[in-house]
Amino acid sequence: MITFDQFNLSKNADGLLPAIVQDDSTLQVLMMGYMDRKAFEKTLSTGHVTFWSRTRKGLWTKGETSGNFLEVKSMHVDCDADTLLVRAIPHGPTCHLGTRNCFQTTETEGFVRYLADVVKQRHSEMPEGSYTTKLFSKGVDKIAQKVGEEAVETVIEAVAGRRDGFLYEASDLVYHLLVLLEQMGCSVADVEKELASRHQ
Repeated sequence: MITFDQFNLSKNADGLLPAIVQDDSTLQVLMMGYMDRKAFEKTLSTGHVTFWSRTRKGLWTKGETSGNFLEVKSMHVDCDADTLLVRAIPHGPTCHLGTRNCFQTTETEGFVRYLADVVKQRHSEMPEGSYTTKLFSKGVDKIAQKVGEEAVETVIEAVAGRRDGFLYEASDLVYHLLVLLEQMGCSVADVEKELASRHQ
């Protein structure tokens, strides 16, 4: 378990720990803040990211007024032990301006991982009227068939040199592949791990 004492904050004049918050699903960087010992320990004890607010001169739990909490999934110390990376699930917009992150990066960054989470949720809840629910209810054979169909349509558009059509069909292919991955008990992270092992 990470403790506050293991950080080397001698280079920081204010003694505060910089904390970078990253979306646990999409890996998008959401925001950056500072923690003192009390903020760090409250983050550990509550599971919600808490900072030391230099403007308020006190502890501030992200979401305490808006309800847009950052639910901690894991915490990691950097190589110099002077910065913290917090992987969290955002419950609503992170930025006070109403955007998903504070850096104004594209809202579509990491969307495939986000969509994979939506597919996983659909599989768990099986809501009526959902196309994804319909696929899961028909089982692996039908899902695999759809992946095959979309793959063929993607190839046809590519061979014909139709970029827009190719992009459309490739998107269908990725979506159905995410559904098949979920049906098979696999994830995007599992695919990344497999690809990384081959790259090495």
